Amino acid sequence: MDRKRNWAGNFQYSTSNWHEPDSVEEVQQLVSRLKKLRVIGTRHSFNSIADSNENMVSLKKLNKVLSIDREKETVTVEAGIKFGDLCSVLQQHGYALHNLASLPHISVAGACATATHGSGNGNQNLAAAVRAMEVVTWDGSIVTFSKEKSEDEFHGAVVGLGGLGVVTKLTLDVHPSHQMRQDVYENLPLAQLDQHFEPIFSSAYSVSLFTDWQDERFNQVWLKSKLTDDQTVSLGEEFYGAKAAKENLHPVPGVGAENCTAQLGVPGDWLDRMPHFRMDFTPSKGQELQSEYIMVRKHAYDALYAISEIREQIAPHLLICEVRTIAQDELWLSPSYKQDSVAIHFTWQDRWAEVQKVLPLIEAQLEPFQAKPHWGKLFTTSPAKIQSLYEKMPAFQQLLRKYDPNGKFRNTYLNQYIFNEVE
Repeated sequence: MDRKRNWAGNFQYSTSNWHEPDSVEEVQQLVSRLKKLRVIGTRHSFNSIADSNENMVSLKKLNKVLSIDREKETVTVEAGIKFGDLCSVLQQHGYALHNLASLPHISVAGACATATHGSGNGNQNLAAAVRAMEVVTWDGSIVTFSKEKSEDEFHGAVVGLGGLGVVTKLTLDVHPSHQMRQDVYENLPLAQLDQHFEPIFSSAYSVSLFTDWQDERFNQVWLKSKLTDDQTVSLGEEFYGAKAAKENLHPVPGVGAENCTAQLGVPGDWLDRMPHFRMDFTPSKGQELQSEYIMVRKHAYDALYAISEIREQIAPHLLICEVRTIAQDELWLSPSYKQDSVAIHFTWQDRWAEVQKVLPLIEAQLEPFQAKPHWGKLFTTSPAKIQSLYEKMPAFQQLLRKYDPNGKFRNTYLNQYIFNEVE
């Protein structure tokens, strides 16, 4: 049997032993029977975080919305559901999520386990919406983590990197459904961020800046504004020196915008504006690599200026770079733990040999700002450095040992980056 690859095609999993349980009971039986396993969602990680040498368990069949609690304003879902599918159901019931990633095609459990995020000064990452989580642990038993039961352990478990067991069910906070509009501006000078970073990033509910680093400017500014009955959003032809776009645009220069969500200020439902890409268009596969670094927001301009200093080394290998902001949270292994953050995301051409040489240059430029790499993307930061960036790392190690005493869910990645053990 051919070994499977991830969504982008850059990573090949290390075993052909794949399991696709139909129920939680089947998950429990698998966990009880297997000596070692790792769980996979929609295969959107670019590194070995979800890999196993022995057994892979896919949650693709656990993809239902189980219940909506109107009193508590929560939704409970099976862990393998994709955000796009969940959003459609929520919209039918008059609800919304607080934020979405740029792609709606990723699984809820996978995104939460790796602290994946959207954008917005006031918006926490996607995992911050979790209120409770059911996990099948090493002996096949089910453990529930919730804010009510044990807030401390809950904060450690949500961004769990798959290390505590198989997440089978999540309960998320929801909010009333709403309309949004999306406006795009072109050619924002990098220098504008020196004095105006905060007003730029607080000018809409969600803000993204895109640059190809060909020069010291952002090709595009995407502003996603929340619409209410008593509020009209009025945006001018100019935004801090950038000019309003006259047609729908794709973030990557020269690519058609047909798979992007609608722009030009046209109102629409939140789920059709919050992501950059439409659910009914699967993004192209096998043509990109991704890296991302997250740091304290107050360092944003200095960090971007530091990147600009090496743009001639970056630009030849880059498809696009996106800058977003994230509100602080309480989740132990979230890069935004107790710090309002800025994220610098690189979408690379699919040429790992060249990208592998550029990443250390970027990491050196960002070293003064204590930048944390996204858990599921490509980086060359050392395990010791990563561990030093998370003050709750020792507590997280203890949590994994408590719920997985024999290391059933550990793999090379966790051994290396969490426990600093070389296999």
